[in-house]
Amino acid sequence: MKLLTTAAFAALAVLACPAEAQDAEGDLQIKLLGTGVLPDGAITSVNTDIVGLPADTQTEASDAFVPTLAVAYFVSDNVSIETICCITQHDVDAVSGLPGAELVSNGTLIPATFTAKYHFDLGDLEPYVGAGATYFWWIDVEPGAATIPLGVTETTLSDEFGFVLQAGADIPIGDDGFGITLDAKRYFVDTTARWFVGDTLAIETEHDLDPWVVSVGVNFRF
Repeated sequence: MKLLTTAAFAALAVLACPAEAQDAEGDLQIKLLGTGVLPDGAITSVNTDIVGLPADTQTEASDAFVPTLAVAYFVSDNVSIETICCITQHDVDAVSGLPGAELVSNGTLIPATFTAKYHFDLGDLEPYVGAGATYFWWIDVEPGAATIPLGVTETTLSDEFGFVLQAGADIPIGDDGFGITLDAKRYFVDTTARWFVGDTLAIETEHDLDPWVVSVGVNFRF
């Protein structure tokens, strides 16, 4: 937590620096990206367990690779506010205790994200750093194949707010606003997983998701 707090203050301090140029105020930047979403998914605590999970049960969430649309508004030449649009889908499998057992199937997520970024102009390379907030909204979650024989009828993952750190670089191509983008985000967000048998809560566990989200693609600033 101390590392996160230090990083957050560092990012905010950078963003607070006065912009060196104002001629690009009002600019928009559109990015079309290929994105890898690489979550953790480890269990941090077991709150309810009437099934009797093995004591060493541990889980991980599957990776996903999706297209992403990002839109940034430049409030000055150096500072922008960015949001992204994507939908990712993940399974959660046991890696110990019940190795290979699918516990959550097709968890479909909208990671609503806003970041404030500070851009450095190094000529042929325009790196940036940023920080922001996210809301993980699970729009569909299905019971995993291994849970259905146990009588599980419903599985849920809780929607949660979280924190995001971001770094990347835009590489201009020519003078017409086109470029290449390399981007990495680290999310810090948890979720509570629940498995129901009818109306009975059979299992409730807390999970660290904390995904790395890495992207590469093209951008256009106008």
